[in-house]
Amino acid sequence: MQKGRQLLDNCKGLQHIGIPADNLDKTCDFYTDLGFRKVFETRIREGQRVVFLEFRGLTLECYEGSCIGQAGAIDHIAIDCADVETAYAYALEKKYPIISDGIEELPFWKNGVRFFIIEGPDKVKIELNQYL
Repeated sequence: MQKGRQLLDNCKGLQHIGIPADNLDKTCDFYTDLGFRKVFETRIREGQRVVFLEFRGLTLECYEGSCIGQAGAIDHIAIDCADVETAYAYALEKKYPIISDGIEELPFWKNGVRFFIIEGPDKVKIELNQYL
């Protein structure tokens, strides 16, 4: 292993923060009222709605999901990754706990995304995500 090499070496910065919502319309209205604008909406899995909202470079991924109504209900932090394969190989090498099903894909944005998720020591999920 190269000296100084780290998982985030090929990453560009924060990509989005994932927030589950029991009432997605109400959640989107709240963030829109604060000044966010809806930039993308889709459905995944069994029709689960997902909405991305943006404000000055900060992107929120709000979705119908669990962990609802609890303090600290942010589900994950996503890092924008230039090469998810390289990041994944490094995570395996470092034996980081990978809690996704390897590298996964979702039909987000124009060409989709590829990502994997590691778990931090306090159960925080860190998603390494590459736009395709």
